[in-house]
Amino acid sequence: MIDQQALAAALGQLVSLSALKFLLIGTIIGLVFGVIPGLGGTTAIALLTPITFAMEKYDAIILMAGIMASTPTSGAVTAILINTPGTAPNAATCLDGYPMAKQGKAGLAIGASSMASGIGGLLGIAFLIAVIPVTREIVLLFKPPEFFLLAVLGLVSVAVSTQDRLLRGLIVGGFGLLVSFIGYESVTGEVRYDFGIEYLWDGLKLVPAMIGLFAIAEMINLWAKGGSIVEDPSKQRIDFRQVLAGCWAPFKHWGTTLRGSAIGTLIGALPGVGGTVAAFLAYTVAIGVSKDPQSFGKGNIVGVIAPESANNAKEGGSLVPTLAFGIPGSAEMAVFLGVLVLHGLAPGPTIVIEHMDIIWTLILALTVAGALASIITLGSARWLAKLTLIDSRTLVPVVIAFALIGSYSLNNEILDVFVSLGFGILGFVFMRLGFPRLTLPIALVLGQIMETSYLQSLRIGDGTLKIFVTSWPSRILIFCILLSIFLPALKYLYNSLRSCPQQAKG
Repeated sequence: MIDQQALAAALGQLVSLSALKFLLIGTIIGLVFGVIPGLGGTTAIALLTPITFAMEKYDAIILMAGIMASTPTSGAVTAILINTPGTAPNAATCLDGYPMAKQGKAGLAIGASSMASGIGGLLGIAFLIAVIPVTREIVLLFKPPEFFLLAVLGLVSVAVSTQDRLLRGLIVGGFGLLVSFIGYESVTGEVRYDFGIEYLWDGLKLVPAMIGLFAIAEMINLWAKGGSIVEDPSKQRIDFRQVLAGCWAPFKHWGTTLRGSAIGTLIGALPGVGGTVAAFLAYTVAIGVSKDPQSFGKGNIVGVIAPESANNAKEGGSLVPTLAFGIPGSAEMAVFLGVLVLHGLAPGPTIVIEHMDIIWTLILALTVAGALASIITLGSARWLAKLTLIDSRTLVPVVIAFALIGSYSLNNEILDVFVSLGFGILGFVFMRLGFPRLTLPIALVLGQIMETSYLQSLRIGDGTLKIFVTSWPSRILIFCILLSIFLPALKYLYNSLRSCPQQAKG
């Protein structure tokens, strides 16, 4: 039941001149921090938290809502244009967004990503509104066994999607799993594969690795090839009609948009998982259900829509455990908790009962900021797409410099820069040898979650595997895993049986 009085109070707060000013400022700041590789919403919120101390609590929350809603949208721009994810979740958008830019379809990809982000954000907020009364039951559905099976589902989907390069994909995925195990083992506290280097105790950080694997590797390849990002500049149509066609794509592929948004909201509601898992899982599921999985990684617009709808939808989902239990659903939400506490708002059941006006203010601000961010991004897409026409001799040094600066700015750690360079060289070698890079980042994201959840599950189940089949969410996930494994074989068998009568007639 919607508290109409709280909703009216929140609406009154949002339409004030002061609130609109802070909403616009937050949206612009979020767009800027999202488009610069290595920064993102977490950094923006952390930097602005001290400034909010002197602000009214409503203005502070509206400012932060503008940042949280806009950062995922702009992060896709650099992912598409120069293969450099603005934020970690946008790494999944690189996989098909950048190939589209190389084909002269940058405007189409940006239009699709912006619209998918806007729709995903709205659906995520709708989910938040719907589940506020039943948040506890939803959050508690997922325990370590479900986390483990969810990670296995993601890895299986990716392995199957490589098809003709299955063995190479498995090799790269296995390497990614080994890399994900570097550092502290979260259950026992044991340090593995650190080689005596203190930097490796926390493992290899995801964003520097992704910057190297995609941005720097592509720039090395572009430098070797020469020319511009667009393989045939005469085919680059930088006009608003292409952007509008991209805007229509999420509606054309409505099932993908809804599925990505549902995955984003679900993963966002799981404490500590975050948008990176949501984006990559949405991408792998899109591959699994596609009739043409081989087209992914080569410029399939579905590969842009799925992760971007999940990326923005997760904001609404991650607010569920953050507000209801004080358990951050992501790194951004962990910093946002500090803002709430700074203004005397203790997250938990109390805020849901006594401060519904605050929650509605946040919901409305996220909705408006998400739409505003999409409009601004769409309006600038025509000019942003011109980056793909710049000659490599000019573009490559600039992109690599910004990529390395972004990698360093994450933690002010020079070794992050060397990680980016190392993964850049590794990514270039993979490209030249024909090894798919897709399985590496997904294994990096899911490997640690899978290991930790597996060990926790065994402890809960006293060492028996029965713990993985005791709940109905676990059984559904096991069914999905088996379906992902056997569906390609069933498709092949079905196509073979259909072709036999035709050959007989011939």
